[in-house]
Amino acid sequence: MQFKNPELLYALFLLLIPVLIHLFQLRKFQKESFTNVAFLKKVTLQTRKSSQIKKWLVLCLRMLLLAAIIFAFAQPYISKNKTFNAKTETVIYLDNSYSMQAKGDKGELLKRAVNDIIENVGETETLSIITNNDAFRNTTIKAITNDLLSLNYSSNQLSYDAALLKSKKYFTKNENTIKNLLFISDFQQKNQNLNLNDNLDINLNLVQLQPVNTTNVTVDSLYISKQNASNLELTAVIKNNGNTIENLPVSLFNNQNLLTKSAVTITDKATAVFTLPNNQIINGQVSIDDTNLQFDNTLYFNINRSTKLNVLTVNQTNDSFLKRIYTAPEFNYTSTTFNTLNYSDISKQNLIVLNELEQIPGALNTALKSFTNNGGIVIVIPPATTIDLASYNTILNNFGLSKISSNNITEKKLTTINYSHPIFNSVFEKKVSNFQYPKVNSFYAQNVTTSPLLQYEDGKPFLSENNGLYFFTAALNTKNSNFTNINLVVPTFYNISQQSLKRSNLYYTIGKENKFDVVTNLQQDAVLTLQKGEHKIIPQQQYFNNKVTITTNETPELAGIYTIKNKTEILENVSYNYSRDESVLNYQQFSNNDNVTVSNSVSQTFNNIKSDNNVNALWKWFVIFALLLLITEMLILKYFK
Repeated sequence: MQFKNPELLYALFLLLIPVLIHLFQLRKFQKESFTNVAFLKKVTLQTRKSSQIKKWLVLCLRMLLLAAIIFAFAQPYISKNKTFNAKTETVIYLDNSYSMQAKGDKGELLKRAVNDIIENVGETETLSIITNNDAFRNTTIKAITNDLLSLNYSSNQLSYDAALLKSKKYFTKNENTIKNLLFISDFQQKNQNLNLNDNLDINLNLVQLQPVNTTNVTVDSLYISKQNASNLELTAVIKNNGNTIENLPVSLFNNQNLLTKSAVTITDKATAVFTLPNNQIINGQVSIDDTNLQFDNTLYFNINRSTKLNVLTVNQTNDSFLKRIYTAPEFNYTSTTFNTLNYSDISKQNLIVLNELEQIPGALNTALKSFTNNGGIVIVIPPATTIDLASYNTILNNFGLSKISSNNITEKKLTTINYSHPIFNSVFEKKVSNFQYPKVNSFYAQNVTTSPLLQYEDGKPFLSENNGLYFFTAALNTKNSNFTNINLVVPTFYNISQQSLKRSNLYYTIGKENKFDVVTNLQQDAVLTLQKGEHKIIPQQQYFNNKVTITTNETPELAGIYTIKNKTEILENVSYNYSRDESVLNYQQFSNNDNVTVSNSVSQTFNNIKSDNNVNALWKWFVIFALLLLITEMLILKYFK
């Protein structure tokens, strides 16, 4: 029990006054002498006893009467909240991620939650509602009903802790208000679960909506498993979270036209393989039929026209091994000598190889630095004999690499491969212990300042990289090294060339940082756009001499195939898909504790909040009690003899 005016309770000290008066009465009995002493003595004793009982009863009744009046004026009440008639603030976090597409006992979880909110909140009641991609602050249900009914699913889901922190910011800083936060979600199991340890300043109500069926089948991923001159083989990975399914249809479309259909039997995971003609533009999608979650039933992908890489080699030695690697139709290979180099050709290239030049003049050094700043890649191979160390150390210093010393005529083996480097991370399935490592007969010693790609047996670098410059510390001609004769040379030079132009992948995942290059020449102030039907997006982009690097993260928000346009010119297509992280329907488990209330019903949670905020005033009961005491006192005074 709490009091609206607790300071009036100090008046209870007034109850001491009648007690003191009763204990220290000034009136005393006066003795009188009578003849029949024995009879009068008996009457006196009986009168004194009845008088004392009556006085004590009257005293108690009057004290209780006074106390009841004091309590009535103090206005006692009963409420689960500590503040009398305090203002209430309500904030609702409504999870509209794709896992809320699952079916509950009354339909899709998100749609059911929206209906419950509209039905249980008064039309004029002020509240704030937050979703993963939108917010309605200090508004009313009447004002946002249409927005809630048209609420779409979002691929950009906030983490639970981020959603909780964002929701708390929508409360005022007034400490005398009752702050109620409704956190409505299915609470799918994620890498980081909801932290419930620091919510003492609000009334946190978790509403965990649960589907009736946690079975789900998804098109998880797609990759090119084989490729030759005429065909390529696409492998689609299908995952199942439920019972075994027999003969699940898997369809492959190109521009909405069905190309082929397959069927798989799936327990946990299965693959569907499709064969397509090579060098064909495909705007494809792989689809299945699943009645639970819909967002992961289709995976979009693109196979675009192959873009040729421009490779320029500047030679003072034989470049036959480079010609065997950089072949048509994937590469436009140009070979020139140092004396016939046209500097104007540098900006048109994607990769430049300096093949055992005796000297790198300052003008070429400056041109190469500008070339790498525009996204190009440079490979430098020093000669084994005559070399201008000063010019080589100048270019190494400009790119942040350690200087080299004079040539060491000592045989060394290459024994260490940096498997985690982007050049090699997709070359080997596992670390190789019995690999035929190459050797060199002479090399230039260099300190390790960056993470080297290849190292000698003593830990010194054979191939290092920084800021777009790849540097070999030994000549690669057949007299000095057998590196060009082993199978490591092809993935090394080929993958280095791929760093100069990041072609678009088969597809990208929305919500992750995706970066790719588009070969085009933009006019001043022109930008590339991503377009899908009526949806048009201007992504983050950076223009270089002959390409544009596009970076996307939170956008686009809708999965599908987007056309990359330069004004009205169609350059190529790119596909985006929703993350499959929400496809597995596993959920967190909660229990009620002092800081949080857990429910599986939005309506029940609103009823609980309303019940907690109700105030039961008790002053009327104390007034009634005081009247009863007064009537009782009057009856005692009149009839108690």
